Amino acid sequence: MSIITKILYAFVSLAVVTVWGLTLNGMVRKIFARVQGRIGPPVWQPFVDIIKNNAKRTAISHGVMYFLGPIFRIAGGIGTYMFIPVIFGSELFSNFSMSGDVLLVMYFIFFGQLGMALGAGEGGHPYSALGVSRGLAQMTAFEVPFALSVISLVIQYHTLNITEIVAAQQGGILAWTMFTNPLAVIAAMISMLGMNMYNPFSIVIAPQEIPMGPPTEYQGSFLGLLATNRGIFAGAKLVLFMNLYFGGATTLPILMMKTFAIYMFSVFIGAAYPRFKTEDSIRFFLKIPTAIGILAIVITYL
Repeated sequence: MSIITKILYAFVSLAVVTVWGLTLNGMVRKIFARVQGRIGPPVWQPFVDIIKNNAKRTAISHGVMYFLGPIFRIAGGIGTYMFIPVIFGSELFSNFSMSGDVLLVMYFIFFGQLGMALGAGEGGHPYSALGVSRGLAQMTAFEVPFALSVISLVIQYHTLNITEIVAAQQGGILAWTMFTNPLAVIAAMISMLGMNMYNPFSIVIAPQEIPMGPPTEYQGSFLGLLATNRGIFAGAKLVLFMNLYFGGATTLPILMMKTFAIYMFSVFIGAAYPRFKTEDSIRFFLKIPTAIGILAIVITYL
C-alpha cells in the first residue's frame, strides 16, 4: 500500500472517530441533564457548537503560547489516535499502528494535556494557574496506576505493539485481558475516571467552584478547535482501552458497542458521586489503584 493511500485511509478513520466521539459527548450531556431533572441539549449540540465557534473570530491575545495551546491539544489527540489500530484486521482502520507502540501513545496523551496547560497558563484569567496546577497534579497521579497496568500487560503479552496485544485476545471473550488479567483492568478503569474528568475527579474546571477552563479562556475558532479535539481524544482513549483490555473490535458496530459501554462506566460514576477535593483525588489515585497495579505486575510476573 502506498503512503498516499495510507494517509487517506487515516483521514477517513479520523473523521469516523471524531463524529463518534462528538456523538458520545452529546449523549453524555443528555444523560447528565436527565439525571439532574433537566431536558438537556440535543445529542447533536456538539456539532452545532463547533460550526458556530468556527464561524467567529477573536481579537484577544495573550502571547504565542496562548495560540499554540489549542494546536498542541489537538495534535496530542490526533497523535494518540493515529498510532492505535481501530478495527483489527482492517487496512482502512489500521492507522499507523505499525509505526508506534503503546508507549508512544502514552506520550501523546501527556503531550496534549501539557500543551493545553501551557496555553491556559499564558491566558489572562486569574484562576488559570490554579486550574493548570490541579490538572497536572491529577494527571500525574492517575498516570501512575495506568502505567503500572500497561507494564503488567507488557509482561503478560511480551510486546509493546498494540496490534499484537489485540491479536493475543482473539479466540473468544475469555481471552480478553478483562478475564486473563483482571487486576490490570481494574487499575486502568479507575485511571480512566481521572482521564475523563467527570465526578468525582472533575477538579480542573470544577463547576460551581472556579470559573476556569477553555470556554472561559478561548473563544471563536480556538474554542471550536478544542471542541473538535474533545471528540477525537475521547474516541482515541476509548479505542485504546478497548484494544488493551476488551479484545479490540473486528467490525465497526462492535467498536461502537464496546466504546459506548466503556464510556458509560465513567458517566455512571460521574452521575452518582460528588467531586473530590484536589488533595483527596491525588491521594486516591496514589493509594488503591496504584496498589492494585503493583499487585497485577507481581501476579503476572509470577
